Amino acid sequence: MKFGTKAIHAGQEPDPTNGAIMTPIYQTSTYVQESPGSHKGYAYARGKNPTRDALQSCLASLENAQHCLCFSSGMGAIDAVIKLLQPGDEVITTDDLYGGSYRMFTKVFAKFGIKFHFVNMTDANNIKNYINANTKMLWVETPTNPTCQIIDIAACAAIAKENNILLAVDNTFASPFLQNPLDMGAHIVMHSVTKYLGGHSDVIMGALCVNDPVIYEQLSFIHNSCGAVPGPQDSFLVLRGLKTLHIRMERHCYNGKIVAEFLRNHPKVDKVYWPGFTDSPNYEIAKKQMRDFGGMMSFTLKGDNMNEAFAMASRTKVFSLAESLGGVESLIGHPASMTHASIPKEERLKVGVTDSLLRLSVGIEDIEDLLEDLKQAIG
Repeated sequence: MKFGTKAIHAGQEPDPTNGAIMTPIYQTSTYVQESPGSHKGYAYARGKNPTRDALQSCLASLENAQHCLCFSSGMGAIDAVIKLLQPGDEVITTDDLYGGSYRMFTKVFAKFGIKFHFVNMTDANNIKNYINANTKMLWVETPTNPTCQIIDIAACAAIAKENNILLAVDNTFASPFLQNPLDMGAHIVMHSVTKYLGGHSDVIMGALCVNDPVIYEQLSFIHNSCGAVPGPQDSFLVLRGLKTLHIRMERHCYNGKIVAEFLRNHPKVDKVYWPGFTDSPNYEIAKKQMRDFGGMMSFTLKGDNMNEAFAMASRTKVFSLAESLGGVESLIGHPASMTHASIPKEERLKVGVTDSLLRLSVGIEDIEDLLEDLKQAIG
């Protein structure tokens, strides 16, 4: 079954009682049992819910996974992954990382004795310099947030296999339409479902996709025990959003390419970070592991003036100044004061997240309107 067909049909069957083509919203907290212990899997909705089950089956199919677990947020999903570790364990992750992940790693789990190394992963060989007997996990974003660095998933998988450690990949920027990390050797794929998968800026959710049954059982135990589960209404909204994922991603990629090229040729723009440029670092890797280059990018204006970046972000009309990404509408954000504010300035500057950097999530509006909006905002 091809991707678009799976997005519409995987995990979903007409309701057996009345033939409804859409998965019902099972808005219930508990399930009636004929006798004690006769629940057949459905006993209490924190553990299982039929609407959530349908969504998990669909997402697993899209990531070519055997299993999927949905969480109440992307951070809830990441939290569950790090709970696989023990005090004294170490994690190697990228130095260009979503600010929420950085905050959780350094402010929450570091207190429990888990050590995190933030390193340049664009050359996978650099990872080997940080591996020791305590290393238990590689945490990878690709493309990274916000400078869209490309990390070689297959090379990371080979290192993980050689050292008997887990490889977890945050696939949020790409979505399963553009890349499938499990196919390249990853053990865990994480999504902020809030973004491209939901696609309409109306739901908060996370997901983990895995193939290994042991890892799945461990994560499933954490999922139920710690309780960061989404409700059936949110699950229904994501199921609805998934039905157009392939169509939306095609337009995100089309618009993204045109916007990136426009910015690169604008006389007032300095640097543009987008993995689809042939001279972008690791372009060949991006071309190999991704089907297209997506609608996420970031850029700086000449002069590196934070006040001018603020002014430009405030002048846009079609691009909305807001956090998040991956919705049908275009967004502009200032990572240093918004999504990455929790990362110390000296750490941000090392990877190019300057005070004047702006991030775009290019939506699916008419491209002419997007270009006109950027023209007037840049001035």
